[in-house]
Amino acid sequence: MKIDMKTSAKQKSVTCIFVHGWAMNSAVWQSCIDQLPDWIDAIVVDLPGHGSMADVPAEKLDDYVQALMPLVHRPVLWVGWSLGALAVLRLAELYPQRVASAMLVTANPCFVSRRDWSAAVEKSVFDLFASELNKNQEKTIRRFLALQVKGLADATSLVRQLQHSIAQRGQASTQALNAGLKILQETDLRPLLSTVDSPLHWYLGAKDSLVPAALSEVLTENFSQNDVVLHPQASHAPFLSHPEDFIKQLLALAEPLRSR
Repeated sequence: MKIDMKTSAKQKSVTCIFVHGWAMNSAVWQSCIDQLPDWIDAIVVDLPGHGSMADVPAEKLDDYVQALMPLVHRPVLWVGWSLGALAVLRLAELYPQRVASAMLVTANPCFVSRRDWSAAVEKSVFDLFASELNKNQEKTIRRFLALQVKGLADATSLVRQLQHSIAQRGQASTQALNAGLKILQETDLRPLLSTVDSPLHWYLGAKDSLVPAALSEVLTENFSQNDVVLHPQASHAPFLSHPEDFIKQLLALAEPLRSR
């Protein structure tokens, strides 16, 4: 697996691994990583089927986990965005010795609404993406990018930034895009929230079209998640739209790990 690192010569550095979301690749994190202090050792990785790993097949969520697991053999800080957050959450269940803590960015343990789960989007949203994907992949991805920044004043520039990130490392394979949508549609990790021992920090956006703002209250009241932040102005990519606050939240998680 191809990884990139921003290393620090200082002692007591903290390793942080960034995992991107559907249709994206590791380049999406670069502007954020450029603003991190030197004591953060940042590792960015392309998931199987994405970016530089476009030729590597992956069908299931656990395929992502098995690709991430060998990156470290000690507990570190993981940052997972959207689909990537599902992989991080599953990793925390299967390999807790590798997860010191996890920042789950605009993520939902169950992205699609069910009879007992209204804090999610309707299944038809992902069904439409899946249906349109094989007809016109480029157009479908553009629609998805626009949805991620919907409602933001600088939506156009943010879409361009997302498109530039995709172009830097290359587009995901059609197989990976279809598999990723299926994972988003079918995965339900709600049971894990009561069993994962690693500290979980949820960072959500009140304007997110893919993860309802109501999830923040549900996580706190129904799943005893005590570290949930809902940014009032952010949408689905807060590390791009509101980098200062995002980095503040990230460093608050990383700072305690420096003394370990």
